[in-house]
Amino acid sequence: MTDIITDQPADQPAEQATAAASGAAATERFRTHAKQNSGAAGTDTRRVDTLVSELLAATHAVIRRHQVTYAEYDALKAWLIQVGQDGEWPLFLDVWIEHVVEEVAGESREGSKGTIEGPYYVPDAPRLPADATLPMRDDEEGTPLLFQGQVTSVDNTVLAGATIEMWHADNEGYYAQFAPGLPEWNLRGTVIADDRGNFRIHTIEPAPYRIPTDGSCGRLIAAAGWHAWRPAHLHLKVSAPGHQRVTTQLYFKGGSHVQDDIASAVKPELILDPAPAADGDGREVTYDFVLDKA
Repeated sequence: MTDIITDQPADQPAEQATAAASGAAATERFRTHAKQNSGAAGTDTRRVDTLVSELLAATHAVIRRHQVTYAEYDALKAWLIQVGQDGEWPLFLDVWIEHVVEEVAGESREGSKGTIEGPYYVPDAPRLPADATLPMRDDEEGTPLLFQGQVTSVDNTVLAGATIEMWHADNEGYYAQFAPGLPEWNLRGTVIADDRGNFRIHTIEPAPYRIPTDGSCGRLIAAAGWHAWRPAHLHLKVSAPGHQRVTTQLYFKGGSHVQDDIASAVKPELILDPAPAADGDGREVTYDFVLDKA
């Protein structure tokens, strides 16, 4: 979700990254993923009846409590239709709903904390060795960052060959494959830990960014008087055979909007505090992952 695609910076032309383009890409990727996992959710009619009935009842209660008018109802209908036309359902759900689903899904898992994936994960990023540099442009702007650590099990067993998938926005807040002009795998990679579960990933620090505001979600934000910002963060999926995969985001201490992330995805355990790099070039931080057994 995400991470979540950026809206264009104020001094950049709109054609660089639009809600419509990024929304369409996110929707298509989700449809592909859903087809591949079509049988995962099950079709228990009692479960569907319970969830849908309670969701409708909660909606009815809001309408009664706030005396919703037909004009407001019609405005909602028009907006819901436009969300689909803009391809922004993945964005809407991942920004305002997913953090609660993740909280429920992870409440019984031991080990490292997870958080939302967001709509902009892309599988099969290039495989890289344990000491690696994420693919980036020769002139990639941003503060160099060394992100290093170890992957172990909850029983302290070293997880040799663990997989660390990592992706993040660039110094302007843009994601490869969801904004034009970026190399396909820019700042995306799949790092394979060494025989001690260790990894060292060289990259650049991402920037905070706004979610798209030129589409339906942006109109909701404006109407409600909210801000549209997400704090700078690294996305990771960490996995090893026989263990539960952790999907998470890591943030930066003191960063903008760490305290008021629009996606409500920040947790205290996920805040990094990088130090100046030992070689004097940029910053570095150590963060270890602990995976629960499957």
